[in-house]
Parts: sequence; C-alpha cells; structure tokens
Amino acid sequence: MDWLHTFQAVIQDTLRDVLPIVLIIVGFQVFVLRRPIPNLARVLRGFVYVMLGMTLFLLGLERTLFPLGKLMAKQLTDPAFIYGVYGTVVADLEWPDYKWLYLFAAAMAFATTIAEPALLAVAKKAHQLSGGAISVRGLRTAVAVGAAIGVTLGCFRIITGTPLHYYIIAGYVVVIAQTLFAPRLIIALAYDSGGVTTSTVTVPLVAALALGLAATVPGRSPIIDGFGLIAFACLFPIMTVMGYGQLAEWWGRRRRPRHPGADLWLQVRRLSTHKAVATKDNQDKDTRGY
Repeated sequence: MDWLHTFQAVIQDTLRDVLPIVLIIVGFQVFVLRRPIPNLARVLRGFVYVMLGMTLFLLGLERTLFPLGKLMAKQLTDPAFIYGVYGTVVADLEWPDYKWLYLFAAAMAFATTIAEPALLAVAKKAHQLSGGAISVRGLRTAVAVGAAIGVTLGCFRIITGTPLHYYIIAGYVVVIAQTLFAPRLIIALAYDSGGVTTSTVTVPLVAALALGLAATVPGRSPIIDGFGLIAFACLFPIMTVMGYGQLAEWWGRRRRPRHPGADLWLQVRRLSTHKAVATKDNQDKDTRGY
C-alpha cells in the first residue's frame, strides 16, 4: 500500500499548489467581473482532470524520468565504459573523453524539445498569424537544434567546471548582436521560443541529466555545478531561431524566384516592414498584393 500513500501525498501537494490559481480566477470572475462561471460542470470536470494529470505526471517524474536521467549520466561517465575496460578504474579523464555523453545530451535535448506540446502550439500559432511565412516544422527544428547545442555545451561546462556566467553573458551578447540584424518578424518569436523549451518534457530529463552528471564527475558538486543546464536550453534556441530567420532571408534573396509570392522570406521581410500586426485577412491581402 506504499504507492497509495505516495499518491495521496502527491495529490494533496498538487491541490495545495493549484488551489490558489483557481481562487484567483474564480475571484475575478465572481467579484470583479460579477458574472457566473460559464459551463461550471465542464470547468469542474476539467479541474479534476488537471489534478489527476499533474499528480500522475509528478509521480512519473519521481519514479522514472529523474532516476533514468541520473542512471544514464552515471553509466556514460563511468571510466570503465569510456575506456571499454570493465572492472578497471581509470583516473584523470579529460573533457574529450566524454564524447558519448555529449552525443546522448544532444540527441535527448533535440528529441524532447521536438516533443514539447508548448512548442507545437506556439509554432502552429506563429504559422497562422504570419500567413504561412513561418513554417511549423522549420521553427520546431530550429528550437530543437538550439536546445541540443545548449544542453551539450552545458554538459561540457559541468565536466570542465568552468563558471556558468561566462557562457550566459557571452550568449546574450550574441543574442543582442543578432537582434540588430534579424528580420523583425522573427525577433519576438525567437525570444519566446527560449521559454517553451522549459516545459513538461524537456525540463525533467535535462535536470536529471545535469544533477546525475555533477554527482558522478570527480570534483563536481551537484548543488554548484548541477544547476544551470536549463538556462542553456533556454538561451541557445533564441540564437538558432534568429539564425534560422537570417539564413532563410539570405537564401531567399539568393534564389531570386520567378514570381515574388514563391519566396517565403521576402514575404517575411515585407510583413516585418509593415509590422505584421493586422488581422489574418489583411495579411492574406498583403501577400496577394505582393
């Protein structure tokens, strides 16, 4: 019956966390707007779904994803695995020796980011509001590539023990420089794209990998070196999305299409110039007129 007690404890914690959100929404609806809650039965049913879903998700994190991430980090940093000599302990490993860990970190970050529901929702909305100028697949791929690069570089930082702020400061200097030259339509979306990587799928595995790596690499502390990897996963997608916009714009200019409407990023530039904040009908009219 241990699982029942665990489930009860987790659902109580979830209720305590969700209840303030519900009280705020209901309070504004009833006391500020002074209107009844529409579809109350459906809202209550949805609340039950949220409670059960969050509870099961947290249990899954605790029992599966966190242990799995730590286990993978431990196995991939084992000197016996790195040198292929099982039963032999090899000291003084250098950062190039962890190539399999880098590959795993990049692949895991890419796959989990592609699977993020929040990223899919943002990509679809961006595709709709841009009149098709922003590709759903292209945006998701750009964000996933950025997350893969960031998590891999973050693992390198943990292994080498270099200060975190060096990477973050240098990264935002690059972001500021890119902002000056990127297409205007892609800038705000790029900044938001960094946030959608810190969602339900990516964060648990990335955090578990970082903590497991810091606990197994000699000379590293989980409390000092184990945190900060999620910051890399947020920062680098901003760069890759803006880079995607810049590269696509340059490629579109070089192609010189036979008819203007065929070039995706000429449309992006035109939408950027005119601030692209009109309704979808106006955007469609601009595209046809172009």
